[in-house]
Amino acid sequence: MQLEVHHLSKVYKGNRGLLDTGFNVEKGELIAVVGHNGAGKSTLLKMLGGWLVPDSGEVRVDGIDLKNRRALVRQIGFVPETPNLYDVFSVEYNLCLFARLFKIPCSRIEEQLKEFNLLPFRQNKVEVLSKGLKQRVSIGRSLLADPPLLLFDEPTSGLDFDMTKEIHLLLKRIHALGKTILFTSHRPEEIRTLATRIMVLHQGTLVFDGSPAEYFESHIHQNLYA
Repeated sequence: MQLEVHHLSKVYKGNRGLLDTGFNVEKGELIAVVGHNGAGKSTLLKMLGGWLVPDSGEVRVDGIDLKNRRALVRQIGFVPETPNLYDVFSVEYNLCLFARLFKIPCSRIEEQLKEFNLLPFRQNKVEVLSKGLKQRVSIGRSLLADPPLLLFDEPTSGLDFDMTKEIHLLLKRIHALGKTILFTSHRPEEIRTLATRIMVLHQGTLVFDGSPAEYFESHIHQNLYA
């Protein structure tokens, strides 16, 4: 088992958040986490990515406890909905800062610039990039340390059709490399296109966990998008 989640919870004011959720993930799965706004999707990913500290519960990645951030820092890559990049620095320097933090050789930066078609933009400040390009930089940065588990929070939010298609192709390519991916989404067509498994959160609780075929035939899907 690559990812084990037991009784994970995070409660905000007003009792919104994630409540006593548990599941397991096998290596190589591509899982869509869906639900209405406020269902706990982003909260779940932020806790798995180490951005939020759970109120209770346990998470293990390849047997390593999530609390051991030093050991897990190269195991999980997190791409937030709004790219957390330094706007006043160049694309290349943003990647450089992350590479230095994790003692990654500079050759990896060049590889990522080529892999994500960012060479023409390497000296551009992030603040002048389109949202789609910022997303590419954010994904490239998350892969610098070559983590086996990747988390994407609404990876195509606010993107046009062409850029959405490009991000879909990127995710498929990353998945084909053997990476395990969890992503949140509101888009039925995106879920249908990408996911090998679907988990539905409702008011902080996991209410469905199954195959895309089961999901799209279920009353859960019908009610979610009614």
